[in-house]
Amino acid sequence: MTDLFILYDVVIIGSGPAGYASGIYTSRANLKTLIIEGELAGGQLMTTTTIENYPGFNEITGEELMINMKKQAELNGCLTVANSAVEIKRNMEIFIVKDSLNNEYQSKTIILAMGASAKKLTFEGSDVYWNRGISACAVCDGALPFFRNKQIIVIGGGDTAMEEALYLSKFASRVIILVRSNKLRASGAMITKVKNNSKIEIRYNVEVIKAESNEKNFLSKVFVKNNLSNTIEEINCGGLFFGIGHEPNTGLIKNIVELKSNGYIKKIDDTTKTSVNGIFAAGDITDDKYRQAITAAASGCMAALDCIKYLEN
Repeated sequence: MTDLFILYDVVIIGSGPAGYASGIYTSRANLKTLIIEGELAGGQLMTTTTIENYPGFNEITGEELMINMKKQAELNGCLTVANSAVEIKRNMEIFIVKDSLNNEYQSKTIILAMGASAKKLTFEGSDVYWNRGISACAVCDGALPFFRNKQIIVIGGGDTAMEEALYLSKFASRVIILVRSNKLRASGAMITKVKNNSKIEIRYNVEVIKAESNEKNFLSKVFVKNNLSNTIEEINCGGLFFGIGHEPNTGLIKNIVELKSNGYIKKIDDTTKTSVNGIFAAGDITDDKYRQAITAAASGCMAALDCIKYLEN
């Protein structure tokens, strides 16, 4: 239970590796810490199956990793609530955070850790086979056994799609990039790398309209439509990756802290400070480059240390 009349040292908005790591560090520093977890406690990793690249674990599910992080934060004294933050106000030097149940929490500082969401396309079966052959992170999932030596599809025409395809080509037997238009939007250097890779094929003017599974309820084929001829083709595949980018979850704070031109939070110098004194940012909400669980957790640690130093001063 949380006491609505407590003045917290820090309120962390968002969970996931950045939020929980921040909470572990601030609570261990004897700061009164509250994490407002959001709609899905643990963030996107709660829907991730096997993780093989998080240091210390040969194999762990995203859900297990987040449950462990949450327990560790709580064991160190961090309080958590499963609501979403809907408003941030300021009264003199105190921040007031309102949640989805109209509770208000007062705090000296705030750490923003709401993450970013992968952009997805919607077609028949796209939700059914999410994490059952459909993903949006090649680095996270591409090396998993069920994608190896299979024909893999990547959707997108920009640098993100090219990067996904190049990475997947290390494990897949073949990678097919599906582009809705008649040209790629990626940089010249990325296009050259892709076209020089014998395992990658590019198909233009096509889009996926349906996904189907094998007997194990795992993606096994997609149906694509040619936008020029309206013909439909069936493609066997062992996986499909969206390569159309990510969108930072900055709706709550877009008019509060300064954002970069691409919508991610702008950090001050080499710190986790934002344009507002007392507000820090960690994880994918600031990261338009790496977007990994380990980098999110590391930035959560950095935000906590910056926050601790700020309160000491």
